[in-house]
Amino acid sequence: MATAATIGTVALPAFRERQYSERLALGSIAAGATLGILIPPSINMIIYGAITNTSVGKLFAAGIVPGVLLALVFMAVIAGISLLRPSIAGTGELRVPWSVRLRMLVHLLPPAGVFLVVMGSIYSGWATPTESAALGVIAALAIAAGYRRLRLSMLHEAFLATMQTTAVILLIIVAAFFMNFILGVMGVPNMLTQWVADLGVSPVGLVIALACLYLVLGCFIETLSMMIATIAITVPMLTAMGFDPVWSGIFLVLMMEISLFTPPIGMNLYVVQSVRRDGDITDVMIGALPFLFDMLGFVAVITAWPGLVTWFPELLGL
Repeated sequence: MATAATIGTVALPAFRERQYSERLALGSIAAGATLGILIPPSINMIIYGAITNTSVGKLFAAGIVPGVLLALVFMAVIAGISLLRPSIAGTGELRVPWSVRLRMLVHLLPPAGVFLVVMGSIYSGWATPTESAALGVIAALAIAAGYRRLRLSMLHEAFLATMQTTAVILLIIVAAFFMNFILGVMGVPNMLTQWVADLGVSPVGLVIALACLYLVLGCFIETLSMMIATIAITVPMLTAMGFDPVWSGIFLVLMMEISLFTPPIGMNLYVVQSVRRDGDITDVMIGALPFLFDMLGFVAVITAWPGLVTWFPELLGL
C-alpha cells in the first residue's frame, strides 16, 4: 500500500501530462505496486520463513523468477492494450539519443549496488539475512554521504521510522508465535488437515479454496497481518497435500498481492484513488481487471508447473 501511494503520487501527474488513459495508468499502479512483496528482499518472506522454519535464502531465490515473469506479463498486457487501442497510450515522447539514455543509467547504480550487497552477501554465504540487512544500511549510508545527504536530521528520521516499523512488526510476530503455539497445542492444524483429507479434496481443489479465502481476507486485512494469522493453518494443509514449503510461501505471497487490488474492496484500489483525489473509484477497479486476471492465471500456471518456483533455488544449490 505504501508503494502504491508513493509511486502514485509521482507517476499520476506524469501520466496525465502525457495524456495516458486514466484507467490504464491507475490499474498499472495498483497492480504493479504489489510486486514489491514478491521480488526480494521481502519482509513478508522473511516472516514466513521465520514462522515456518523455511530457508529465507530459498524463498528469496524462489521469488525472483515469478516476480520477473509477472513484471514482463504486466508490460505485455500494457503493450497489447496500447496496440489494440493506440489512443489510450498517450502522446509520443521526444526522441532521446542513446548516448543520453546510457548516461542516465548511472542513476540506477546506487540502488542496484545496495541490492547486490544485500543479496550477494546472503547467497555467497558471507552473511545471514539479518547481517546482510546491516550491510545494506552501511551501503545506503555510503551512498547518502556520496550524494551529500548524510545529515543528523536525515538520520533522526531514519532511526524514528526504523523503530516504528520494527516495533509494529515484532509485536505482530510475538502475537503470531503465541497464536501458533496455542493452535498447535489445541491440534487445530492437524484437525484441519485431517478434515481436508476426509473431504477428499484434491491438491488443486485445496489451492482453489485457499485462493478464494485470501481474496476475501485481503478485502479487510493488511498483507502482513493476514499472512501471520493464517500461516499456522494453511501451510500444514498445503504440506500435507505434497506442496513444497517454498512453493507454498510464493503461492501465499501471490494471493496476498492479488487480494490487495481485487475489486470492489482491494486496499490498493482505495490507496490509488486517495492519491488521485478526483473521479470515480470505478476507473481504478476497471483498470486493475486485466492485471487481476493475469495474476490469477499465473497462480494457475505455477500450480500446474511448480517447478517454475522451485527450479532456481535448486539451481543455486540452496
